[in-house]
Amino acid sequence: MSFYEIYKKYEDFNIEEYINGLDEKSVLSIFNKESISECEFLALLSSKSDKYIELMAQKANKLTINHFGRVMFIYTPMYLSNYCVNQCIYCGFNVKNIIGRKKLEIDEIEREAKYISKKGFRHILILTGESRKYSPVEYIKEAVKVLRNYFDSISIEIYPLNQSEYKWLIEAGVDGLTIYQEVYNESVYEQLHLSGPKKNYLFRLEAPERACEAKIRSVNIGALLGLDNWIKEVFYTGLHARYLQDKYLDTEIAVSLPRIRPHVGEFQPKSFVSDKDLVKIMTAFRIFMPRAGISLSTRENASLRDNLIGLGVTRMSADSSTKVGGHSVDNESDSQFDISDNRSVEEMKDLVYKKGYQPIFKDWQSI
Repeated sequence: MSFYEIYKKYEDFNIEEYINGLDEKSVLSIFNKESISECEFLALLSSKSDKYIELMAQKANKLTINHFGRVMFIYTPMYLSNYCVNQCIYCGFNVKNIIGRKKLEIDEIEREAKYISKKGFRHILILTGESRKYSPVEYIKEAVKVLRNYFDSISIEIYPLNQSEYKWLIEAGVDGLTIYQEVYNESVYEQLHLSGPKKNYLFRLEAPERACEAKIRSVNIGALLGLDNWIKEVFYTGLHARYLQDKYLDTEIAVSLPRIRPHVGEFQPKSFVSDKDLVKIMTAFRIFMPRAGISLSTRENASLRDNLIGLGVTRMSADSSTKVGGHSVDNESDSQFDISDNRSVEEMKDLVYKKGYQPIFKDWQSI
């Protein structure tokens, strides 16, 4: 069974009716179980679990330490290009937005890599807008060849590829993929993506599985919280992550929990996700998927990120920029969205130590 078939199976599931039928006893019983079902995950996401957030936090903390220890993986993003052909109404890179566009040349990529690596980073996440004209797979491969001289692990967050293209980049040195479905609700997806190849819902949905089939080491998925009802979107994200984890035992599966941030344009989120909601989402995910990584980016403010250490998160970005070449290259390109936590890598290291955790910059290296 494909994940799309699983999604369709739950598409007609009356989530509101299920939540309304929950009682206190059924929610409390979840905390005594070693593993929980999809519906029990949904129960933890619902308002019926509000009074038990402290219990969720305690269990999430215990599970995280049991499976990952007291460590925090630190990485940073590197934007190669912001040219894009999609008209996604929630994104700053929208082809219709009048912004400064930029693509790094190979020498600029090396300059950026040198600058970032000197700060101690050993893992890099490279990003592009969705434009095969300005950021073809060949260009990304050439970038990876340069980056391998500076980083032990390279992940990509680019447009969806076919399986052979993923395999080609893996052979070049890519070991991780981050790709967000953005919104799982298929009808809402159609409304938010007005034109461009990203309108192809199914091709994007199946991209993580194509990368798994190509034998990539790690896959990170997520929904952009705020584009639709967040309970449903987090539920579908969890279903997708567990599907991948159960089917591809050799691939590390992780999730990100990004909330939509201000950007160029006038789009307003459909669903508000509070800090309390985010805490519940993270702890519910950890209880549902004890072995999955959970990433938290600098979209979130410093205070919240500080308090979320120990509640499930295993990976945090630091010293981030969403501008092309934003770490070292002077240019007039615009950012994809606003950063909330602008602390340096040294400040993040100190914070992680103070929380009783060990910051790590390298947890894997290709042969």
